[in-house]
Amino acid sequence: MLKVVERVLKFRDERGWKKYHNPKDLAASIVIEASELLEIFQWVSEEESYEEARRNIERVKEEVADILIYLIYLADVLQIDLEEAVIEKLKKNEEKYPIR
Repeated sequence: MLKVVERVLKFRDERGWKKYHNPKDLAASIVIEASELLEIFQWVSEEESYEEARRNIERVKEEVADILIYLIYLADVLQIDLEEAVIEKLKKNEEKYPIR
């Protein structure tokens, strides 16, 4: 994952885009891209969603990548260590939802 984060940030920095990145706009971009992902599955049943994903796998992959890219940008501007944040959240979830 670290290589992906480094590559995403390098791409941004080479283009001078960081000056346009603020928490509000990056959060909005994450929601917009997530909505584009959701649009793929609009009006299909839960069962049909698997076939819809297979039929549109390239578009699904692009939207998932866009979401991750904006999430990496947001974590960077807020100085959030993504790996640490995920591990901390998993620990909280383990306490909240123990194995039964």
